Amino acid sequence: MSKIELQIQGLSCAGCVRRAEAAIVGVSGARDVSVNLATKRASLELGTAGLDEVTQALAKAGYPARIENAVFVIQGMSCASCVGRVEAAVRALDGVNEANVSFAAGELRVRYLERVVSEADIITAVRSAGYAAEQKGAGPSAAERRAEEIRGLKQSFIIALVLALPVFLLEMGGHLYPPFHHWVMANVGMQASWVFQFVLTSAVLIGPGRKFYTVGLPLLLKGAPDMNSLVAVGTMAAYAYSAIATFAPSWLPSGTRAVYFEAAAVIVTLILLGRYLEARAKGRAGEAISKLVELAPTRVEVKRGEGFEEADISDVIVGDMLRLRPGARVPVDGSVARGESHVDESMLTGEPLPLRKSEGDALIAGTVNGAGALEMLAEKVGADTVLAGIVRTVEEAQAAKLPIQALVDRVTMWFVPVVMGLSVLTLLAWLAFGAEIATALVAAVSVLIIACPCAMGLATPMSIMVGTGRGAELGVFFRKGDALQRLSEVRTVAFDKTGTLTEGKPKLTDFEALGRFEKDEVLRLVAAAEQGSEHPVARAVVAASEGALPVSESFEAIAGQGVMATVEGREVLIGTARLMRERGVALGGDASPLEAAGKSVSYAAIDGQIAALMAVSDALKPDARATVKALHDMGLKTVMITGDSVVAARYMAGLAGIDEVIAEVMPEGKLEAIRNLQLTGPVAFIGDGINDAPALSAADVGIAIGTGTDVAIESAEVVLMTGAPDKALVAVRLARKVMRNIRQNLFWAFAYNAALIPVAAGLFYPLTGWLLSPMLAAGAMALSSVFVVSNALRLRRA
Repeated sequence: MSKIELQIQGLSCAGCVRRAEAAIVGVSGARDVSVNLATKRASLELGTAGLDEVTQALAKAGYPARIENAVFVIQGMSCASCVGRVEAAVRALDGVNEANVSFAAGELRVRYLERVVSEADIITAVRSAGYAAEQKGAGPSAAERRAEEIRGLKQSFIIALVLALPVFLLEMGGHLYPPFHHWVMANVGMQASWVFQFVLTSAVLIGPGRKFYTVGLPLLLKGAPDMNSLVAVGTMAAYAYSAIATFAPSWLPSGTRAVYFEAAAVIVTLILLGRYLEARAKGRAGEAISKLVELAPTRVEVKRGEGFEEADISDVIVGDMLRLRPGARVPVDGSVARGESHVDESMLTGEPLPLRKSEGDALIAGTVNGAGALEMLAEKVGADTVLAGIVRTVEEAQAAKLPIQALVDRVTMWFVPVVMGLSVLTLLAWLAFGAEIATALVAAVSVLIIACPCAMGLATPMSIMVGTGRGAELGVFFRKGDALQRLSEVRTVAFDKTGTLTEGKPKLTDFEALGRFEKDEVLRLVAAAEQGSEHPVARAVVAASEGALPVSESFEAIAGQGVMATVEGREVLIGTARLMRERGVALGGDASPLEAAGKSVSYAAIDGQIAALMAVSDALKPDARATVKALHDMGLKTVMITGDSVVAARYMAGLAGIDEVIAEVMPEGKLEAIRNLQLTGPVAFIGDGINDAPALSAADVGIAIGTGTDVAIESAEVVLMTGAPDKALVAVRLARKVMRNIRQNLFWAFAYNAALIPVAAGLFYPLTGWLLSPMLAAGAMALSSVFVVSNALRLRRA
C-alpha cells in the first residue's frame, strides 16, 4: 500500500465531496479515502489498483485530478535512442500522464498529476537515465544555451583538428606522397613516429573527445548504449590496438603490428565537426521563434503623472497609458486611446498592407506603428498578449510527435544495441575466415562508426520545427504539431459560409413588416434583441437601425437558428423558417426571390405572431474563388456546410466554385455532416463561429479563422491569423511540403544505414575489394546528420 494525495478540480459543496469519495472507493484496492473540500485534496491508500484507474474514476464523476504541465531542458542527448530512454525514465513515474522529448529542441514536456509527482522527481528520473535536466526558465534562455553549445563544439573541433592533423599526416601522408614516408622513416623513425601519434591521439581523446567516454561508457555499462557509446567503443578499440602495437608488440600475432591512431583521432574530429555543423543548423531552425520573441520591444514610454517616461516592458500593467512614436513597435496588446496612424501587422498576419488605426481600434504587441503618433491603453501584458500566446503555440507544436515518429522511436531504441552486435559479429566473421586481427578490427570499428541514429532522430522533429516556424511567419499557426501530418492527408476541405467564404459583414438589404406590424417599430424591437448576439447577421440588423435602442430584459441564443429576447415586456423571436415552425409561428411573405439572389433570409415574430421578413447580403471574399480552384487543382474536394437556406447556399457556392452544399443544418447537423464526409477520407473543416466549434473538433483537422470567436479558435488545431481563406491553402501546401520533407529525411536516414553498414562490415569485399576506412565512416556519419538538418532548413523558403 502507498499513500497518495491528489489535487481535485470541481469541488464546490459537501455533495461533491461525497461523490468524489464514492468514485475513489469504487476502485478496487483503494482504501482510507478522504476528500477535503477546503484544500480540494483527496488522500488515499492505494494497493493493487493503478493510479490511472483512480484518476479515470474521478474524471468520470466530474472531479478530475489537477494536471500540471512543465517543460525541462535536457542536456547530454546525442542521438535518437537518447529520446526513448529519457521518455521511458519519466513515464515510469507514477502520476506522469505524458512525457515527450523533442530531440531537435532539446526539451522534455511532461503532463503529470499535481502532488503525486514533483519537478524534482522528474529531474531525478532524467538524471538516473544518464542525462542532465533543469526546468525551462530556471537557467539561460534557449538561444543562450544554443550559442554556448555552438561555441563549445567549435572550440572542441578546432583543438581536435590541430592535434589530429599531425597524426593524420604522419600516418597517411606517405600514401598521398610516397617520398614523405621515406623522409619520416629516415629522420623520425617508425617507433618515434608512433609514440608521437600516441601522445597527440591521447590528447584528442582525453580533451575534446572526453564527452564521448564520460557519457557513452556509463550508458553502455547500464545496458542502454547510445551514439556516444558507439564512438567510444570504436575509437577505444582502434586506440587500444595501436597502443599495444606501439608499446607491447609481442602481445600481437606475428605480422599484425600496425597502428590506427589516425583513425581514432580523425573519427573524433570529424564527429565533432558534424555536431558543430548540426548545432549551427538547428539554431537556424529555431530562428522563427527567436524572431517572434524579438518582436516585442524591451523599453516603452509609460504615462506617469502628467508626462511620459521610459520604463522596462516588465513594469507595464493593465490600464497603463503608453505612447507610440512613429516607427515604434507596439509593446503590449491594447487599443488606441488617441491619435491616428497606419500599423503594419504583416509579421503576425502575413498581410502586406498596413491597416489604418484610430481611437478604439485594437493594437497587437509586436506590430509596427507607421508615420503617426499614438497613445494606447494597455489591456493585455506579459504572457497574456497575442504574441506570447503565439510563441507558446508554436513551441508546443514544435515539440509534438507525429504518428510517423512512433515507428522511428521503436527502431532507434534497439538500433544502437543491434549495431554493437553487428560489430562483434563482423569481427568474429573476419577472424573465422582467416583475416588478420588488424583487418577484422578495421571492419568492426567501421560498423560502429558508420551507424547513425542521429539522422533518424532528427528527421521528423527538425522538419516540424522549421515547418511550424515558417507557418508562423506566413500567418498560419499550428496549435498541434500532429495536425501537419493529418492536414497533409485530407481529401475533403469543408467551409462554413458566413465569415469564412464571405466577408462576414452582411448588410440588411430587405426588411418587410408583415401583418398588423409597423416597420419602424418592428426594426427597433428586433435590433434591440439582436444587440446581445455575436452573429454577423445580427450586427447587420443593429447597424441598419436608427436612434437609441431599448435594453433587452432577457436574451437567449438558440444555437444555429436564432435568438429569443424580451424587449419592453414583449417576446421577440428572430431566426430561421425552421425555428418559426418549431415554435408554432405561421410564416408570411415570399422569401424565394430573395434566396434565389443569394441572400440569407430570416424572420421575426413578436408575441408569437409573425412580424417581419428580413434579408441580408454578404459579399464573397475576393480570394475565395481562387482558393477553391487551387484546392481543386491539388485534388481536394470542397464542401460548404451552413445553416443558411439551400437556395442561398447554392447561389454562394456557385460563385465560389464549391463542389457540394450541405445547407439548413444545426451545429449538431454540421457535426453529422463532417462524420458522413469522413467516410470517404480525412476532412478539414474551416470555420469561425461559436456554432462551428463542434464541427472543428470533429474534423480530422479543424482550421479556425483568427478573426473569429475564441471558442472556435480553441476548438481548432490550426489558426489562420487573418480572415483570408487563401491562408487555408497556405496551411495545406505547407503541411504537404513538411511531410514530403520528413519522408525524404527518413528515407535518407534509413537508406544510408541499410546501404553503408554492409559495406563497412566488408560484405562486398570478396566481390569488389571494398573495405571502408573508419575515418571515411566517421565523415559519412557526420554528414548524414548535417544532410537531414540542411534538408529540413529548405522549408524556411517554403
